[in-house]
Amino acid sequence: MSAAAIIGASGYAGQETLDRVLAHPSLELAALGSDSLAGEPAGALDPRLNGHLPPFVSNEEALASGADVFFMCLPNERAAALEPPGGAVVVDLSGAHRLRDPQLYPVWYGFEHPHAAGLDEWSYGLPEVFPAEGALIANPGCYATAALLALAPLADALDPASVAIDGKSGVSGAGRELKPASHAGFVLENVSPYRVGTHQHAPEIAQALGFPVCFAPHLLPVRRGLIVTCYANAAADGLRERLEDAYAGSAVVRVLPDGVAPELARVQHTDAAEVALFEDRATGRAIVVCALDNLGKGAAGQAVQNANLALGLEETAGLRLTGVLV
Repeated sequence: MSAAAIIGASGYAGQETLDRVLAHPSLELAALGSDSLAGEPAGALDPRLNGHLPPFVSNEEALASGADVFFMCLPNERAAALEPPGGAVVVDLSGAHRLRDPQLYPVWYGFEHPHAAGLDEWSYGLPEVFPAEGALIANPGCYATAALLALAPLADALDPASVAIDGKSGVSGAGRELKPASHAGFVLENVSPYRVGTHQHAPEIAQALGFPVCFAPHLLPVRRGLIVTCYANAAADGLRERLEDAYAGSAVVRVLPDGVAPELARVQHTDAAEVALFEDRATGRAIVVCALDNLGKGAAGQAVQNANLALGLEETAGLRLTGVLV
């Protein structure tokens, strides 16, 4: 068994990661870190957590637990400031280590990176198309995960200048901390674009694809789930074959049959993703759609998947890969 510690376990990503660690056949929980809940029993987070779990400790104490793998579930700037524990696998679910160029952090994240010289030690880990190398892993953002699953296998077969991405996410994508835009009175019966042209996942997508993209995210009146619709002009034939070849061996990403569209209901509460390709009859443009759970494949599920690979475990151990449509 490998020992796992969760840093920032009280947020949405931390809770989802904890849930997968508890169901994992080869991971044992060593420490629950939370500065707000330090000293409290695990049941303070959720009364369904039994008394066999360790109590919450401060994030600093959890970092010193000597675990084999650390899941960092902190806000971006706080995660950037931490020194990763040596000799362990560290999966950072924040955006603090996703961008290679430190000059991009003030522009897109609003802070100077405190460990800019160490960014090249981190590997971007999207297992299906960009497997991580090494023990320090930057877990991709939720929108970036969906966009890259849709576009990365096709990148050299598209006209870069034509690529536009429309993204829509459930409210849990904004995190657990209360914000005016996450109030029920704002979210319910509403669909709202936000950070149009300025979302921090845009440079992450561009870094991976090798060219900039036009990206507009929207907030959906649902708790969880994310869908991106990507538009582009094809510069080569065989787009479907490229997608099918890319994910032929994947237990996580499903390329749907011709004419079948991805749906949030099928991926919510799972760590799977659905991808589908269409051609616009009027313009001939390619339309690639990807749906996933923003807290699953878009966060905690992918973090556990990355940890499994880094630890030499079965890639899908602890993941939720089936769901029931209700």
